[in-house]
Amino acid sequence: MTAPEDEETPAADASLRVRMSQADAHYGGSLIDGASILRLFGDLVTEITVRIDGDEGLLSEYTKVRFTAPVFPGDYIEARARLVHRTRLRRVVELEAYKVVSARPGASPSAAEALTSPQLVCSATATTVAPLVAGRRRTEGAAV
Repeated sequence: MTAPEDEETPAADASLRVRMSQADAHYGGSLIDGASILRLFGDLVTEITVRIDGDEGLLSEYTKVRFTAPVFPGDYIEARARLVHRTRLRRVVELEAYKVVSARPGASPSAAEALTSPQLVCSATATTVAPLVAGRRRTEGAAV
């Protein structure tokens, strides 16, 4: 991940950890669809925009989306986001999702394994637009 550019940018990172549910399974073999991971990314981008701008902003695009490993119900996914570029209206956020606990239903219905090294399952870059609305911009000195 690279350093922020242009305007002076406060550090803006966000993360969340979720357990993928059977309701998220979409494909044969109980595979979780990629849209479930992108939904987590959207929540992280929104959090960063709210913290920086006081507004949810509008997601304009995902680029460089790479799915690198399968995700199954019962897996714990840790998603991370970092603001890397900021202009007057646009925010660019790098995103990564890692599997940190892997379900092992073949061993028993409740078997799972905490991974010693998180496994990258998806990465992407998101661009969001933060509207300039009077009274909703982040004020100097506000907590991030």
